[in-house]
Formats: sequence, structure tokens, C-alpha cells
Amino acid sequence: MASTQFPARAGPRASLSALGEPQPFDRDLEFSQADFERVRRLIHERAGIDLHPSKQNMVYSRLSRRLRERGHQTFRSYLDGVQAGSDKDWQEFINSLTTNLTSFYREAHHFDTLAERLRQMRPGDAPRIWCCAASTGEEPYSIAMTATEARIGCVQAVIHASDVDTEVLATAERGVYTLDAVGALSESRLRRFFLKGSGANAGKVRVKPELRSMVAFRPFNLLSGDWRMEPYDIVFCRNVMIYFDRPTQRRVLEGLHRSLKPGGLLMVGHSENFGDQRDLFQLSGKTVYIRNDA
Repeated sequence: MASTQFPARAGPRASLSALGEPQPFDRDLEFSQADFERVRRLIHERAGIDLHPSKQNMVYSRLSRRLRERGHQTFRSYLDGVQAGSDKDWQEFINSLTTNLTSFYREAHHFDTLAERLRQMRPGDAPRIWCCAASTGEEPYSIAMTATEARIGCVQAVIHASDVDTEVLATAERGVYTLDAVGALSESRLRRFFLKGSGANAGKVRVKPELRSMVAFRPFNLLSGDWRMEPYDIVFCRNVMIYFDRPTQRRVLEGLHRSLKPGGLLMVGHSENFGDQRDLFQLSGKTVYIRNDA
């Protein structure tokens, strides 16, 4: 890898796809069942997340930090403020309750399928790919590396990456990772796609500008976002739908169907199954669906 100096900046915590449980703790703020049910209702309305009843400790742990930062003494007053507040207040509320486990080339078979599909396309075409749960960037940059390797001598892919959590998108756009985060990548990929940090940034790498320029990041809420978009050849929507109830899943799948070109591919998470949505998608491989155009 080449070496470079780049500004150090603390990256925020991770985003959407797995809601974890904290260790037991003592509560210093009252958190009633009514407060918890209100949180469940609000996060479902705004982000579509069907928060499990067992997540009460997690919700307390995450939101109590916001209460203290904002000077609220009760969850009721905090939630009143969120509901009466600005888009920024709502975004902070959503950011607090979303988390993501991600890594480079996670569920590697999807990238093999991606490479195969890209090699089948005409050299003069520009494949359009959407990663709609980008988190801290490992997934869209894995897509970009795969596209670069598969499209040698061809028009390069157009890659859009989005997430409901604006904090993780800032980390993704920066493209800086620890050596541990890229430890599973081959030495040839590290040399080709990353710059090695030095000095104060020793132990970190940064995505090279030519790879970074392939990915356009933007916030997008799968429930309230504007689905009027030029259709894509391939969409990655992995480990997101498991947090939606069935009606919300259907609503999002209908949007994903519209966002794909005829014959387009949808990559989903290993625990997600949409066999009951055959009017929209047909299974085409291991957690790979093809748009049903019947």
C-alpha cells in the first residue's frame, strides 16, 4: 500500500441492521413501559423498525445518553421534544436506535454473483448499483472494488450508497478504517485500493480517491424517501428487512421492485426470505432474488 498523511477524525458508531443488547445496569432515570411503547411506536412510524419488546434495556441505554446531553429529566419530556422538534431532532433519535454489524466482503457469495453479472454486461454500458444500507461504508466499497476488478476495459459502474443514519454515512464518506477492519482483504487489494496512514494515523488506512469517487453517498429512509429514481441493475438491501414487520416489508419490497430494471437482482441478508412475495421477486440463488416481470 502507498503511504499518506490524512486528518484524524473520530468516527461515529455503526448503523442499521442489528439491534444489540447492553449488559445489565442500574437505571438512574425512570423509564416506564409507556415510555418504551412510545419509543417503539415512533421508531416504527419514522424508520419502519419493528422494535422487539425485549429491547427495553437497549433503548434505555441509547436514549438516556440523549436525555443527559439535552438536559431532560424524563423520557416523556425528551420524546415530547423530539415530536415537536426539527428534522435534526428526529434524525438524532433514529441514529440513537440503529446499529449495524458490517465488514468488507461480508457474505462473500454476493460479490461473486455481482462480478458474474457485471462481466455479462456490455462493455459500453454503465451498470447501476444501489447499496441501500451502507452503514460505515464497507459494503459499498466492497461493491466498488468488485466492479473495478470485473469491469477492466469497460465503462465503470455507477454506485449509490444510502443509509437512514447520517452519522455512519459521514464515516463512510471519509473512508478511513483500522488495519483490523481491512485485515481479511488480500495484500493485492490493500495495495490497489487503500493508502496506509503514517504518523498520527499509523494503524489506519484510507480508501484511495479513485475508489472513493465511484460511490455517491446520501441519506435515504426506506419508508419516507423519494423512490422516483432511475432504475438499477443490482440492489443490495441486506439485513435490513428483518427489522420491519410484514406490512412494512411488503411496502419496501414494492419500492425495491420499482427501483430495479427488468431482470434486476436484489441481494438480501442470510436470514431474510421473501418466498411469499413471488409476485415481486423470484429466488435466483443463495439469498439472491431476481425481479419478477410477469
